[in-house]
Amino acid sequence: MDLGDRILKLNTEVREVGPISRKGFYLAFQDIGACIALVSVRVYYKKCPFTLINLASFPDTVPRVDSTSLVEVRGACIDHAEEKETPKLFCGVDGAWLVPLGKCVCSVGYQEVGGTCVACRPGFYKANPETNCTKCPPHSFSYGEGAFICRCEKGFYRAKKDPPMMACTRPPSPPRNLMFSMNDTCLMLEWTPPLDTGGRRDLTYNVLCKRCSPEPGRCQLCEEELRFLPRPLGLTNTTVTIVDFAAHANYTFEIESLNGVSSLSSFPRQVAIITVNTDQGGPSRVGGLKKDWASPSSIALSWQQPQQVLPVVEYEIKYYEKEHEQLSYSSTRTKAPSVIVSGLKPATWYVFSVRTRTAGGHSSYSPTFEYQTTGDSSDMAPDQGQVLVIATASVGGFTLLVILTLFLLITGRCQWYFKAKMTSEDKRQTTYQNGHVPFPGVKTYVDPDTYEDPTQAVHEFTKEIDPPRIRIERVIGAGEFGEVCSGRLRTPGKKEIAVAIKTLKGGYVEHQRRDFLREASIMGQFDHPNIIRLEGVVTKSRPVMIVVEYMENGSLDSFLRQHDGHFTVIQLVGMLRGIASGMKYLSDMGYIHRDLAARNTLVNSNLVCKVSDFGLSRVLEDDPEAAYTTTGGKIPIRWTAPEAIAYRKFSSASDAWSYGIVMWEVMSYGERPYWEMSNQDVILSIEEGYRLPAPMGCPVALHQLMLHCWQKERNHRPKFTDIVTFLDKLIRNPSSLLPLVEDLQSLPESPVEEMDYPMFISVGDWLDSIKMSQYKSSFMAAGFNTLDSVARMSIEDVRRTGVELIGHQRRIVSCIQTLQFQLLHEQEKGFHV
Repeated sequence: MDLGDRILKLNTEVREVGPISRKGFYLAFQDIGACIALVSVRVYYKKCPFTLINLASFPDTVPRVDSTSLVEVRGACIDHAEEKETPKLFCGVDGAWLVPLGKCVCSVGYQEVGGTCVACRPGFYKANPETNCTKCPPHSFSYGEGAFICRCEKGFYRAKKDPPMMACTRPPSPPRNLMFSMNDTCLMLEWTPPLDTGGRRDLTYNVLCKRCSPEPGRCQLCEEELRFLPRPLGLTNTTVTIVDFAAHANYTFEIESLNGVSSLSSFPRQVAIITVNTDQGGPSRVGGLKKDWASPSSIALSWQQPQQVLPVVEYEIKYYEKEHEQLSYSSTRTKAPSVIVSGLKPATWYVFSVRTRTAGGHSSYSPTFEYQTTGDSSDMAPDQGQVLVIATASVGGFTLLVILTLFLLITGRCQWYFKAKMTSEDKRQTTYQNGHVPFPGVKTYVDPDTYEDPTQAVHEFTKEIDPPRIRIERVIGAGEFGEVCSGRLRTPGKKEIAVAIKTLKGGYVEHQRRDFLREASIMGQFDHPNIIRLEGVVTKSRPVMIVVEYMENGSLDSFLRQHDGHFTVIQLVGMLRGIASGMKYLSDMGYIHRDLAARNTLVNSNLVCKVSDFGLSRVLEDDPEAAYTTTGGKIPIRWTAPEAIAYRKFSSASDAWSYGIVMWEVMSYGERPYWEMSNQDVILSIEEGYRLPAPMGCPVALHQLMLHCWQKERNHRPKFTDIVTFLDKLIRNPSSLLPLVEDLQSLPESPVEEMDYPMFISVGDWLDSIKMSQYKSSFMAAGFNTLDSVARMSIEDVRRTGVELIGHQRRIVSCIQTLQFQLLHEQEKGFHV
């Protein structure tokens, strides 16, 4: 320190005072006589200054005297901001802020600009603190600043669950093109979606029914007995089927289209209206087409006018080149039951079908008929053509008769020679086509396994679909190979149709690909109204897909469980008849299904049942005794015939056994065969002669057919041709479906006479045999201690014994029906139980 003529050296000492326990303190200095002077004293403290970080403010903060610890300070969010995570800073002993944690974000309606929260401009909004201001979505607005949601324009709405960023929407317009078709048992309404969906995808339909008297303006809601399939409200498809309607009645149906904002609108309901008179019935289908004459460019057709009450407005004829249906088809209309189709190619096969249109709508198309145009040199008048045909047929018939006579003479004399020659030869030289001997006039179905490359079989039996024509809408399940989706298929010149799409999952191995394509190759060879129809495949891109027709009601077992008790016996028999018809077709073609069950049968909106799932099916050779022996794999025990379980030998007879189980599933509305019995118990019980009892309310005639299908000797089981014939007789004669014992004579060969029923000595033995032994004491306490008394029990009697479970009640009542027949059968033979 400079003091003029002297320079003194000063010492500086820093002392910390504290911690302070009071609001103030005294500072004093003591002179102890040393030669020193106190030049200056500086008293100060350090602080962390006020600051703004992450939209939070932190006040002046004094650090602790202890240099080893920091002071934690919680910040306060600035105006129009809110905490996302608690904002914190730590004040160090040197007055510096350290370690920022957490932050604030601008509230809804505000966004951060230069460290402050600024309100959103008009026309913008902010609904989430994490986002920035965004322009209002379509059909909405915001007039003021700081909007957190945009208001909808007049006539537009936002549903309660709609997010703020979603555009405002409005109710849909009415359904379009509402039509109906009707037969004796059901009425089907069909329409197309609204022209304007309101900008939403959650489109549904409600059906309101009114029954009107002849006097105008007098209508009331339809009776409860009228049933809608699948339901009257919340429909997602554009069809609904009505059953149990009254005859000679006028019904008015209103189809209302709705979406998620329909309930918010004050506008009138958007409905399409149609009136149906059940006197008139639906339009009848044309039975057949007849070719009158043909030329290189024209074919003349005619048909019988169908018998119906309403006059035919017009006929629509659809035609296309054979094998070219997927490319395009043409149609023409006429008011007369005949037409000349022109503009055709010479010497070309065409496929024709016709349908009628009345005031009641369109009928279904007639069966298809194939006719060929003549060559260029065959152009002739109709009369000349008929003369030539008659002459040619006469000469050809005589020539054929001569050839046949010579053939019989030659083969009769040479038969011994051929037999001797065949026994001496080691090999017979026969021309095979993919493992099958071709027979003239018989359509041969080829096992895809005979192809080295499954892709070759797919290309031969299926149609390749261009992937852009397929629109996948949603996943409806999972199959063996991958997901099963519903979607739409567009075909040039045809109406877009609903389809189901099976996809081959990624990461598949070669044998999975072969099995997947094998199923498509099999399905592609079938063409029957009760067999699931293959629309085509996708093999040239990924994923590999199989596209089949869409069955609205899904699998038969689930459908029946959902509609327990809703159908008449005739309707159930109609379903069984459809399944039997499909199986007859497979059997006639030499195919064994091996996995026939209600779960593998699909139902469409018209209650038509179609056999599906050909993953286990195998081709059957021409030998009528042939059976397919598997090399392994799982077998559905409850549906499979005993010889197939024991020896893995499958035949059309084993399919007949499975069909009997399907009959039981249908009549019990989807109950599980053999209930909770284990698979091993099922096998042992069948070997001991046990058969499923008749379901509750099942006609005896149908249960007899089931028993016929469950004959232990497979050669005694009915053919599918016989089953279809038998069911047709039941449908034509509904009185035979009454549960009377005399109805047992309907079937020529009674299977019961060939079956050994177990003899029951006591009620306890009977309860043991049906796996209901837990109710022995209840039956005895209620006084049902003899088989005769049990056979006379009603459902009310069963309930009074203490059987509370619905499934057990049904099982016991079904077994009582079988017991009644057993007692009657033994009495007829002279035995008394």
